[in-house]
Amino acid sequence: MKRESSSMALAEKWSSYQLLDAGKGMKMERWGPHTLVRPDPQVIWPRRAGPDWEGWDGYYHRSEKGGGEWDYATKLPDSWQIDYESLGLRFRISPTSFKHTGLFPEQAVNWEWFSKLIHGARKTGREISVLNLFGYTGGATCAAAKAGASVCHVDAAEGMVRWCRENAQLSGLAEAPIRYITDDCLKFVRREIRRGRHYDAIIMDPPTYGRGKGGEMWKLEDDLWPLIEACGELLTENPLFFLLNAYTARLSPTVVTNLMGELMSSRGGTLSGGEVGLPIQADEKILPCGIYGRWCATA
Repeated sequence: MKRESSSMALAEKWSSYQLLDAGKGMKMERWGPHTLVRPDPQVIWPRRAGPDWEGWDGYYHRSEKGGGEWDYATKLPDSWQIDYESLGLRFRISPTSFKHTGLFPEQAVNWEWFSKLIHGARKTGREISVLNLFGYTGGATCAAAKAGASVCHVDAAEGMVRWCRENAQLSGLAEAPIRYITDDCLKFVRREIRRGRHYDAIIMDPPTYGRGKGGEMWKLEDDLWPLIEACGELLTENPLFFLLNAYTARLSPTVVTNLMGELMSSRGGTLSGGEVGLPIQADEKILPCGIYGRWCATA
């Protein structure tokens, strides 16, 4: 197995999204026509002085008791749409009570990576099936389907699965071969093993903590390896790729690539890991937004 050195992968092909500035625990972003300011735990450097932080439409204030709430300078619609033109995708954006908007724009760099792999395989006439675990609102699902793969999208939250279906429709994928599953990811994987199903590629974006559909507790340090190991049984004899994202500070890219190397050691291919990030327009800093581990059959 070939191992590549750790690297920063930047999502820098957006036109309808921009990370305008960041400092003093906050980031200012343009989501299509609207500007939002949100907390970010990675932003520990000072904020630049000047008027650039004025003119926001929504500002999320975190509460000392946990959670927080939005303050709106102007009346925003409940939701609006933005495009990721590079891959022909469209997403519904909606500020939620837990500060998120329904999309993690830094993941676009991973969409680009596996879309090229799917396109390459499809050119040889190969059909590609993808399993997307902890699929959230379906950014990766839509990207894989747009590239020509059949996709099984799994998330424990029914509302997120509905949001994925809506994003697929917005992206022109209403008739695409996507299975929408609301279930606990590990339980689903084990059932798929018993059913004898196999996938050419697996994507997973596990949380640090979480609850399954039936209230099952998920703890990353305890449950990640059993899930990865079980996913190994779902891979076809000639898998195309395996992508693991993580947002917790408890893991490093080295840990993630070690886990994936343990699973894929007999498969050959190329293993890489690193950080995903967003360029900050104001001063050319980079905001780190998580880590990734990637395995693919070819370099």
